[in-house]
Amino acid sequence: MPWWSWRPGSSAGGRPEAGGEVALQSSVRVAIPAQREPGHAAPPAELSTIDEGDQVQPVTLDRIGKALDLLDIRFLADGGGSLLAMWERHAVLFTLEGPDDEILVMRARPHSTVPPDWADRAYRVVNEWNHTRRFCKAYVGDPTERGQLPIYAELQVPLNSGAHDALLVEMLDCGAAVATSFVDWLHDEGALL
Repeated sequence: MPWWSWRPGSSAGGRPEAGGEVALQSSVRVAIPAQREPGHAAPPAELSTIDEGDQVQPVTLDRIGKALDLLDIRFLADGGGSLLAMWERHAVLFTLEGPDDEILVMRARPHSTVPPDWADRAYRVVNEWNHTRRFCKAYVGDPTERGQLPIYAELQVPLNSGAHDALLVEMLDCGAAVATSFVDWLHDEGALL
């Protein structure tokens, strides 16, 4: 199953075919890649810069930074063990958490916040996202110093066993793409921001 949600009627009332398109939430159309058979097709071109002798290695902040560079995602290092990428309407924090820094965390936060009197609406919208989506679980954060409510979406992946470079790149790309979809949804269909 693809990482985006499928809803009846999203593509002429039926399931999309491999290599086709699906309409997501509005008039936006996203191409669906054709299914590859493992070991029978070349890896995507954007991963061709990864070393052929790729080995499973521990996931480190340095490797995350290199993977973000491959994805052409510009980021800042905060000096505290996190990388922050910023877009027009949101930012995504990429970090490692857990007792042994074994959990890859991608935490998105829209720049816009919600007034406290919209708290009930914010919880309903966040619950709708969580009910209809597989990745990036959303939540309403603690009030800011000005009393506004921040909204977050977070994806955590335990990687104690390590990961290949290609898998790390794919996970980061997925996290960044879903974060953008989340923020777009909050502004459009979610009508919260």
